[in-house]
Amino acid sequence: MSNVLVTCSLIAKETLAILENTLGFAANVNTSWQDEFGGNQSRGYSPGSTINIKKPPRYTFRSGRVSVPQSTTETTVALTVSQGGVDLNFTGFEKTVSIQQFEQKMAAGVAALVNEIDRQGLQVAHDSAFNCTNIAGTIPATQLAATQIFTDANRRLDEMGAPRDNQRAIILNPAMNGAAVAGLAGLFNNAATVSKQYGSGMMVDSLGFIVALYQNSVGHTNGAATATNINGAGQIGSTLTVIATAGGTLTKGTIITLPGVNAVNPQSRQSTGVLAQFVVTADVLVAATSIPISPAIVVTGAFQNVTASPTTGAAYVIVGAASTSYGSSYAYHKDAFTLAMVPMYAPPGNKGVVDVSQMTHKGMTVKATTFYDGVNDNYITRLDALFGWASTYPELAVRILNV
Repeated sequence: MSNVLVTCSLIAKETLAILENTLGFAANVNTSWQDEFGGNQSRGYSPGSTINIKKPPRYTFRSGRVSVPQSTTETTVALTVSQGGVDLNFTGFEKTVSIQQFEQKMAAGVAALVNEIDRQGLQVAHDSAFNCTNIAGTIPATQLAATQIFTDANRRLDEMGAPRDNQRAIILNPAMNGAAVAGLAGLFNNAATVSKQYGSGMMVDSLGFIVALYQNSVGHTNGAATATNINGAGQIGSTLTVIATAGGTLTKGTIITLPGVNAVNPQSRQSTGVLAQFVVTADVLVAATSIPISPAIVVTGAFQNVTASPTTGAAYVIVGAASTSYGSSYAYHKDAFTLAMVPMYAPPGNKGVVDVSQMTHKGMTVKATTFYDGVNDNYITRLDALFGWASTYPELAVRILNV
């Protein structure tokens, strides 16, 4: 019987296969921007660790015959990549004959990489997604309530202009996944769908979403702050002036609504009839008189996102209860978030390493490099990924709360 030699090319290929099959959140986001790094490097220059992703301009409709030329405003979102990975150790014996043991170690090692990529992406979602549903945080206990988790998320994405192009996904934390499986069990589905759901105990693609489970979803804890009043009329932009905050810290990631401020459809600029929601982008300490928010308040023009500025003297509203921890699930369109996994410099073989291989598949890139410890006959293999996240269209994402 011939030996089975575990080379870096096999390790890289195995790592990519595990990544593709186990990524939850990251499996359904935009991964096309790695070409901005690799493509430019092949043309002779490097963009550095940060690229700026351009978003398309918007224009307003002109009524009548007379031309009204409009200036073009392009906005950008920064995406910064950083390096991370997992380091594994195999003996020469394991690399030669024990392929099963190798696969078990590889799966365990890659799990750490998968979890970190998803965790960082979900942290970006937590910090940037300002739409929120199920704000009472109730775990659905009936078929109607379980269905409404999905339909409310779809409605909010529709109101925000998300395409209905089969690229919407929803990632559920364990509590929501369990409730959804139980709550939707009585709905009509074909036998194959029911069988898969019954066998795995996990929700399968349903109600317009690609469905995934993530066991370590990033949650949120509201601070002890209590809402005060808006201080000043006609406010626009990403900083909200208020009467001094009270009760404690207003934590980053907390969602608030403003008096008299409804969201608008991004294309028609017509009111959705629903209060616009804003996410707090940094911790706000007690007695502060301003709150940093996203999105910025825009009341006119092509990028209008609300019906009006907040009413001065009226109270803003903090979504959820003070000093309460919430689990979070996320519904999102593919273009809401971007993940770039960038090819790295790979040293040639026999230049301080035993073996090196780098592979790319479906926008995911990993590098496997092996060093040799001759005293102990150990092969130390490092798996490296150079990756970064950006929230390109946070309006196309919805946070779903539970307690």
